Amino acid sequence: AARLRTLPLAFTGPVTGSCMAYSSHNFRWSVAIGSLVTTLLLQVLSNFANDYGDFVKGTDQNRKGPTRALQSNLVTVTEMKYAIFTVSALALLSGGLLVFLFANHLSMLIRLLFFGIGLIAIYAAVKYTVGEKPYGYQGWGDAIVFLFFGLVSTVGTFILHTGAFASTILFPAISMGLLSTAVLNVNNIRDYNEDLQHNKRTIAVILGLQKARWYHLLLVATAWTSLFIPPVLHYRGIGQFAFVITLPLFVKGIYQVFYSSDAHKLNAELKRLAFSTFLLSILWSLGQIIGKY
Repeated sequence: AARLRTLPLAFTGPVTGSCMAYSSHNFRWSVAIGSLVTTLLLQVLSNFANDYGDFVKGTDQNRKGPTRALQSNLVTVTEMKYAIFTVSALALLSGGLLVFLFANHLSMLIRLLFFGIGLIAIYAAVKYTVGEKPYGYQGWGDAIVFLFFGLVSTVGTFILHTGAFASTILFPAISMGLLSTAVLNVNNIRDYNEDLQHNKRTIAVILGLQKARWYHLLLVATAWTSLFIPPVLHYRGIGQFAFVITLPLFVKGIYQVFYSSDAHKLNAELKRLAFSTFLLSILWSLGQIIGKY
């Protein structure tokens, strides 16, 4: 139910934000680890809630994706509710420690602001498919993923390290957000028929399959363009472009999305894109650190 294949996405923002903080000589191990753990818990919470929400609405009845825990009777509804509550509490605890203990170099006002954002993130993780009007069924899932997995996790981690905002952090934040959204889009293209049948209006359903594929290309292309801007504007060495070696993985993924309607192949692409995004975030971040050498 935690969906291990999606968990690398939870690390992209904190890894990028922490590495950028390190390059500015403001790195803190406690903030780095706290950010990773908190974001991971939020990702697991979102996956648990999604499993529960889609199950109670009947959206999972004929789905072609990987096995869901409730759909397959691996856990009961009551057990999943307890799991959602437990992980919510752990995310709240982890986020509280991160903000009030590990980031105690920041002013109390900023820490309270971050704690408030954390509460909203927990609510957003659950509300994606749970409740009478979940935003995931109204076409807002992509925007929320971009916001929290891109801007909040990357920029937020950087600020928790440094106590300041830098415009250069926006470019990788935008990229990580767009690629995380692309992962969700692959998921929605795979589940297009089931979502359409159950009135789950994802962006893929709103656009239609062919336009959703072009939308996927736009997400990936814009993400890559954004990553080139900082090393071009602030060139220090060829090492800054080490991330380019991952490009073939993304090109292959785009080809798969455009020319395959097989649910199993799309599910494999979802897993590959999540891992490729994680690898890209590491190589890009390290490149900005060691590029000058």
